[in-house]
Amino acid sequence: MTRPTVVVTRQLPQAAIGPILERCDARYWDSEEPIARDTLLEWMQGADGLYCLLTESVDDELLDAAGPGLRVVATMSVGYDHVDVAALRKRGIPLGNTPGVLTETTAELALALLLATARRLPEGTHAVQSGTWPSWRPMWMTGRDIHGSTVGLVGLGRIGSAFARMLGGFGCRILYTGPREKPEAAREVGATFVPMDTLLEESDFVAVHCPLNDQTRSLFSVDAFRKMKPTAVFINTSRGGVVDQEALYEALVQGEIAAAGLDVTDPEPLPADHPLVSLDNCVILPHIGSATVATRTKMAVMTTENLLAGVEGRPLPNGVDLS
Repeated sequence: MTRPTVVVTRQLPQAAIGPILERCDARYWDSEEPIARDTLLEWMQGADGLYCLLTESVDDELLDAAGPGLRVVATMSVGYDHVDVAALRKRGIPLGNTPGVLTETTAELALALLLATARRLPEGTHAVQSGTWPSWRPMWMTGRDIHGSTVGLVGLGRIGSAFARMLGGFGCRILYTGPREKPEAAREVGATFVPMDTLLEESDFVAVHCPLNDQTRSLFSVDAFRKMKPTAVFINTSRGGVVDQEALYEALVQGEIAAAGLDVTDPEPLPADHPLVSLDNCVILPHIGSATVATRTKMAVMTTENLLAGVEGRPLPNGVDLS
């Protein structure tokens, strides 16, 4: 029996790559660095399956390079804004992702980022390391309290709900907004649905947990930041494209908001000379929301399961609804 041919675009833990190598002929990019686009297009020729990351653009060009034999695209991510869903739908190619497994881990990172930004932890660490820690001063390095504050969530999906549950111990008032109300999820975490403008105007912390799509791209623009409190802290662990970064920079410099914490940017990696990197009141992490050993391993294995199911003609364990 002919073994399926698959393309794997990044180095994987043994638990994920082992089953692929046992059951497929793999064109395996065994490196932690992204595969070059030209190489990927060449490798896709005649492939039955693609195991990709969010760094790979899955578009008409790539699908045309693969040809009519491509049976599945499996992405090691929950989000799939790097995938042209319409192009897959047109060709009848299923898409697998990794929902659920990274929910708590990413919510933990969002909480850590909120705490680090609100309490100015990176600035404090820098003061110690640079030898600029002064004698005790009453108002030096003062931040903002989380307990008793109002936290606004833009999106109350899996990660947003988990984040809201984690905030329970802080006694926060929790608001949320989105394209529609989610009464059951809101009840479970004690959140109140409000219009976007109300959330921006009343929240001490605004945390973004929505997907990137045509409706949310550049959702946080000049107008959005101007509606926020000058003492507000902005947190984004969703996708960088949700934010107009030039508008965010101006809001931070002009004092329209107090601080920002970002785990996602556009582009990624963000250049070291980007204006946002120069700001003390902007904490930027290198997209590590799901970065624990256990979670990343589970994501890798789930993606393998989707890939193998697709090339072997079985339903994907975690398939995306492309309708």
